[in-house]
Amino acid sequence: MSSVVIRNGRVATAVDCFEADILVQDGVIRWIGKDLPVGDDVTVHDATGLLVLPGGVDVHTHLDWDFGHARTADTFETGTRAAAFGGTTCLVDFCNQGEVSPLAALEDWHERASTACIDVAAHLILKEVTDQTLIDMRELIQHEGVSSFKLFTAYPGVFMVDDAAIFKAMRVCRDNDAMTCIHAENGPVIEVLIAEALAAGHTGPKYHETTRPSLMEGEAAHRVITLSELAEAPVYLVHVSAQEALAEVTSARDRGLPVYAETCPHYLFLTKEEYERPEFDAAKFVMTPPLRDCGHQQALWRGLRADDLQVISTDHCPFCFNEQPLGMLYSKQQGKGDFQKIPNGAPGVETRLPLVYDGGVGKNEMTLNRFVQLVATAPAKLFGLYPRKGTIAVGSDADLVLFDPDETWTIRAAEHHSRIDYSLFEGREVTGRVKKVFLRGETIVDGAEFTGRPGQGQFIKRGASGVRP
Repeated sequence: MSSVVIRNGRVATAVDCFEADILVQDGVIRWIGKDLPVGDDVTVHDATGLLVLPGGVDVHTHLDWDFGHARTADTFETGTRAAAFGGTTCLVDFCNQGEVSPLAALEDWHERASTACIDVAAHLILKEVTDQTLIDMRELIQHEGVSSFKLFTAYPGVFMVDDAAIFKAMRVCRDNDAMTCIHAENGPVIEVLIAEALAAGHTGPKYHETTRPSLMEGEAAHRVITLSELAEAPVYLVHVSAQEALAEVTSARDRGLPVYAETCPHYLFLTKEEYERPEFDAAKFVMTPPLRDCGHQQALWRGLRADDLQVISTDHCPFCFNEQPLGMLYSKQQGKGDFQKIPNGAPGVETRLPLVYDGGVGKNEMTLNRFVQLVATAPAKLFGLYPRKGTIAVGSDADLVLFDPDETWTIRAAEHHSRIDYSLFEGREVTGRVKKVFLRGETIVDGAEFTGRPGQGQFIKRGASGVRP
């Protein structure tokens, strides 16, 4: 690979902002300085007027993934290409155990992930925790580079495991420098509320929200944090939407416990008013947990400012709104007439960086350094990718984003690069846009053109997870 120099940009990391040139050789950052000398064999990119950011790290996606009666619509090729256009150069995807062993599930995941256009890593979702599962977990951590595991307190009969299973998994993670990720909602109580709603004839999409109350997210968060304290293990709460859950995280962190949490752009910028859309249109916003009201949203912004929330991920779990062209398996139309059958999930992998920059740095007094911390550095540190990923430093992978902080544009699903036929943020005007993206020094996005290729992404074996960012 020839050498690359990025000139005249304003480099932004989680701790610094400065004007500099960056020299890339063999896919790695070799030199950062002013007026770097270049030879004839060096490709020069002029970043005048642009920010130079570390490539985004998204630690919560569901690509080409079975979810009971449905399957997410993005393949690794389409989902990672969309991620690249959104300034994300590495993602950690959830490998679902399904009905096989964790090791067999990972092997299948590798086959599907081989078409990735950016670098990828894997979490492992555990559907059960047996003695063999605990052995497999150690094998995955020590030899396969999978150092995080997700368990659910929701979806009885599909994903939910009991407290004993969570506790056992947490102790294996503790002893092997791994992280336990938890989807925290009280599944059995929610099932009662769903059954009551359907019995009363409440079948529309808006009842998804009313049957998943924020109290049940808070209760589950309290429970799993207590289990992690007893296990003396780190825990990471995914997609926090409720102030009750955030309060449990804040309390635990105030006591010095290794408790971490993420939220997602849809919880920061949308509210449950979306469920009042006419007819079936509200199904576009059926994700779990559901959207909450403005009070919860304001609490999440406070949590980001206080570092009670460490990461903004996407939970990109994409199902099409319409049945065509992909078919009913990939469509939210399955849930017409019965909200519990609407596939839970929404797209977002392509819009995370511009949305958070616009809404955070532009409108909520977030510093540029904090922005980089939330979308790149902290997720890389927490999940064993740092310093290879998540920063701009000599020796790090040259995953770089040239970002125009002043360009204003409008989000349109028709201009996106995934297979999804809608956007949660259709018609929203944002300021800040990805202009070029480099993966290990190679240009993969240049304006509206994709210059990368399927299979270009590498599988990243991760180190210890749960390291305080």
